[in-house]
Amino acid sequence: MSELSIPGIRLGVAQAGIKYADRDDLTIIEIADGSTTAAVFTQNAFRAAPVLVAERNNANGDAKYILINSGNANAGTGAPGMASCEQSCEALAAATQTNSD
Repeated sequence: MSELSIPGIRLGVAQAGIKYADRDDLTIIEIADGSTTAAVFTQNAFRAAPVLVAERNNANGDAKYILINSGNANAGTGAPGMASCEQSCEALAAATQTNSD
């Protein structure tokens, strides 16, 4: 696999056990200050909490971090999924000394 360097962007990948125990399933993207972000999201009627939270948090296009998980974009996870997603955002915010929005 080749590596691609993008100035102002840092990537991290981890195995978080979201869907499978032995696969990379979590990506963290750090975006340089002053950058603008844009995203396209699924329009499925059963969008999972991470999609809804990402839409909300990126409404201004000024995200500092993007947390991407695999395996449940169209899952309709309800209140438990939303709580888990918010907990993930809070953990990332604590680790990076930013706010969870």
